[in-house]
Amino acid sequence: MKNFRELKVWEKAHGLVLEVYRQTKEFPAAEIYGLTSQMRRAAASIPANIAEGCGRAGDAELARFLQIAAGSASELEYHLLLARDLDMMQEEIYKSLNSETTEIKRMLITFITKLRQDSR
Repeated sequence: MKNFRELKVWEKAHGLVLEVYRQTKEFPAAEIYGLTSQMRRAAASIPANIAEGCGRAGDAELARFLQIAAGSASELEYHLLLARDLDMMQEEIYKSLNSETTEIKRMLITFITKLRQDSR
């Protein structure tokens, strides 16, 4: 078992969730059950899966949950693009959140690769 709070990738992912919540507060009320909800759930899924994986036994299970977190990051990348293209998000905000999401995804893939190499 690992302490997820000690992982830099979890810390960055948690910060991303907070920022996604801040930014989606400005979305139209009609989107509360649509894009707002989808973006928030995808963002929150990233650190939640990291935390869950840390609570599991063994590196193979941790790697599996990190892979799920990476999938959620990919989903968030699309939702960010959609929000921008629908003019619900300014270009600068989109670029910042997308860059942060991409960095977290890279960190997750690197972590997964290391776990799999160590288990050989």
